Amino acid sequence: MKKGIVLKLFLFTMALCMFILAVIFTLQTVFFKQFYVHQKVKDVNTALQAYEQDYLNHASNTQEMAKLEQDFFQKHNTWITALDTRGNLKYADDFFMEIKLDSSEESALSDKTITVPLYSFINVEDFSSNITFLTPWIQEGEWITIEGLITNNQPVIQRMGRSQSNLRDESRLENHQMVSKEYEVVNRSNMIQYREKYSPFLVKGTITKVRIPEGAGVTRYTNHMFLDRIKAFQADLLYGDFKDATNANQIVDYEENHANYKIFVDRIQDRDGNPTYLYAMTSLQPVNEAAGMIKDYYVYIIIATLLLVLMASFYYSRQIARPLLRINRTTRQMADLDFSEKILITTKDEIGDLSRNINELSERLHSHILRLQQDIDKEKQLEYTRKEFISGVSHELKTPLSVIQGCLSILKDGVVSHKRDHYFAAMEDEVRRMNLLIADMLELAKYESGTYKMDVGSFYIDIVIERVCTKLTPDIKAKRLLLNTSLKSVEVEGNERRIEQVIVNFLTNAIRYTPDQESILVTTSEERNTVQICIENKGAYIPDEQLEKIWDRFYRGESSRHRSTGGTGLGLAISKKILEMHGVAFGVTNTSDGVLFYFHLIKKF
Repeated sequence: MKKGIVLKLFLFTMALCMFILAVIFTLQTVFFKQFYVHQKVKDVNTALQAYEQDYLNHASNTQEMAKLEQDFFQKHNTWITALDTRGNLKYADDFFMEIKLDSSEESALSDKTITVPLYSFINVEDFSSNITFLTPWIQEGEWITIEGLITNNQPVIQRMGRSQSNLRDESRLENHQMVSKEYEVVNRSNMIQYREKYSPFLVKGTITKVRIPEGAGVTRYTNHMFLDRIKAFQADLLYGDFKDATNANQIVDYEENHANYKIFVDRIQDRDGNPTYLYAMTSLQPVNEAAGMIKDYYVYIIIATLLLVLMASFYYSRQIARPLLRINRTTRQMADLDFSEKILITTKDEIGDLSRNINELSERLHSHILRLQQDIDKEKQLEYTRKEFISGVSHELKTPLSVIQGCLSILKDGVVSHKRDHYFAAMEDEVRRMNLLIADMLELAKYESGTYKMDVGSFYIDIVIERVCTKLTPDIKAKRLLLNTSLKSVEVEGNERRIEQVIVNFLTNAIRYTPDQESILVTTSEERNTVQICIENKGAYIPDEQLEKIWDRFYRGESSRHRSTGGTGLGLAISKKILEMHGVAFGVTNTSDGVLFYFHLIKKF
């Protein structure tokens, strides 16, 4: 449907203002936050790739790894740590206890010594606070009772206490994430499936070693939110709820106290081939602070918006006027018969219709003028060909007609009746010459008319040359000439029949003007994209001033080159036209002991 210019301007102005308002609103409320989150995730992912290499290089050095974790947090404001295949902190050898288990029915735990990471059950601050009902019994030599589940032949510890009775009172130690995960698994599974997969256990033992962090090492366990997320990840991993555990990199969204976080889990293999998880957590809280600061820059945003409106209005006003200027320039060129430029059509309004009509008018005028010019050129060429043909025929037929007329007069008078056969033979020879002359002139006129279309194919040039040499062998032997050939088997592009005609003309010309018992050399040589064909005859020369004229029709430059040799004087002119229609180079030159005719053909690739 066509839209008027006034309506389009109105809609455009309204859309422009709405667009500017929408851009400001989007940048302030949505886009900026999305951009920040996207850039933050991208930066952390890039940093994780670099950290992975640092981890592999220093995995055996606990102090160096602690420094790397601190540096990573300072540079990227992101907590990071390494977890083993069961989700435990890898470098927690300063906060654990060892327990020597008693004999029990659980073969996987009976008389075993296990290491329990204490950060999973108790905060590090509890050892230095006034909470004394927990820590006094966590000492070497104390008895302890452990409750949990066995899954995949591995124990999952849920609670610990001094005895079986206090596993249910306030003095127990409990991994809250493991307990919560157990309730979740029980609620979503039936008991048969649960008991097939998980086997509860209750074992006792003696604490043999307790290690509590000191000094700067305490701070590693004071980030409780990060530790809680690690323990939740461990629970998901051990209970089989961590999906795609073999995936190289996973990103999880997490929210707590109306603050958003991104959690990165990167699964790698250490130098021993054991799986390791790089667990990182970063806060997105700064984006909210940045969005609040944008409000302080409203003045600058308003100024920028006004400048944007002014520039956009100026630009689009120029855009509307530009088609009119282009139409004016194009029509001026059409008036000067220059139809090379077309008007670009980008609209469907009145200007678009006008531009389309002018383009159609330009194309039609240009097409008709070109067609008229071609017809005129073709008519001129045909007229020139007719004149040349008539001129050549009238000139070349005078001599044979005169000879025939003389012979007829002599035979009519009966003066030399004993030479009757001789004069009949002379007339027959002149008639043959006229037939050859007329055939060659008709063929040359066909090439010069500009209407002849030459078919192009591929063929092997050595085969064509050998065929021509075999055809002309009687003429070569008649003059006792020595024919030497040096040919290469190369496939070329062209009209095989016409190229054979050129070779026949060149070789016949060489045979005709080579003295008896001399030699003719036919060679081919490969160049980068072409093949050069050379035909050289020994013992005869062409004056330098006549080298360019020999291609003209009926040209005979010296006494040795006249009608008595048997030629029509059109062979080289026909060869020239054939080679010109092939678009290849050709020529003739005098050598040290003869004349060399040559031409090129394009190789087939």
